[in-house]
Amino acid sequence: MSLSSHLQELKKKHRVLSDAVEEAQRSPGVDDLRVAQLKKQKLKLKEEITRLSPQTMH
Repeated sequence: MSLSSHLQELKKKHRVLSDAVEEAQRSPGVDDLRVAQLKKQKLKLKEEITRLSPQTMH
């Protein structure tokens, strides 16, 4: 898998988790621990995306 396709896959997973977090926060039956777990997974993906993304020159 190329770096570009790997990044695209990570971004897709991040969007899915983002949607899941939003849905869980709107659902009164979902416990806070589940929301926290989803947010933690989302953050790990974001960190991985940032680490693998080409850095722009300033």
